[in-house]
Amino acid sequence: MCARARPGEQPPGLSTAGRYGEAAFRADQAGEDDRIDLGALAYDDMTMARLRNLGVGPGWNCLDVGAGTGTIARRLLREAGVATVLAVDRDVRFLTARPFPGLGVLEADISAPGFDPGRFQLVHARFVLMHLPSRQRLIAGLAELLVPGGVLVLSDAIDLTTATAPTTPYTRVMQAMWQGLRDTIGTDVSWVPDYPNLLRATGLVSVAAEIQVPPLAPGSPISRFWAGTWDRAREAILATGLVDDAAVDAAVRYLDSPECAALSPGMITAWGWRSEENQP
Repeated sequence: MCARARPGEQPPGLSTAGRYGEAAFRADQAGEDDRIDLGALAYDDMTMARLRNLGVGPGWNCLDVGAGTGTIARRLLREAGVATVLAVDRDVRFLTARPFPGLGVLEADISAPGFDPGRFQLVHARFVLMHLPSRQRLIAGLAELLVPGGVLVLSDAIDLTTATAPTTPYTRVMQAMWQGLRDTIGTDVSWVPDYPNLLRATGLVSVAAEIQVPPLAPGSPISRFWAGTWDRAREAILATGLVDDAAVDAAVRYLDSPECAALSPGMITAWGWRSEENQP
């Protein structure tokens, strides 16, 4: 019988060559901040609308995990008027390059033992846990960083390019990308639909979730984001044997053509509240 991982845990036997930012998507690679910002252009309005809907605003102290270039952290301060945001990342060069009043920066690995930057009304992580093993443990750890009455908000990608999707240059390369990233850095989105159950298992209450999908259109931020992502992950994509260089190039052209009719991977956002009675 094959061993199986629990939801949110690393599948047994998976061997990775590195981690996000090491084997792929290195921060020191020219243009990586621009690629991240294209993703922000596609998803930030969705994220901010959800955070505002949850009541995030003046007086809140917030933790932004895997903050990237800091677009959400700065918008929380500038638009939502929160008191402080602590932006955490394993590489903070893009954060320190763009300081902002109220923005704190911490270079840290959230999966390291002893990660405990304080307690917050909001703990937010977007497109982070899908790249890390032991996700169930990490979700529980992030929930522990909430003050009573605080909210944990987690977003990750959900794959819409399943085996039943029409075969196009885009779907072939997208499927190869997910496999290549899983093989090299451990990225796994198969568990992401279980987010609500994983949040409830930590003891959080009023758990809910939503899915949003930015439209793919020639020249759009999300189309440019995927083209840049495939370029940076090309070695991992080709190593799967599912596609060759010509197929990747064809998929990039397809994204920028009027014939493109496809769904981008969606973003599932799930949230849950720490009960007022749930004292630390």
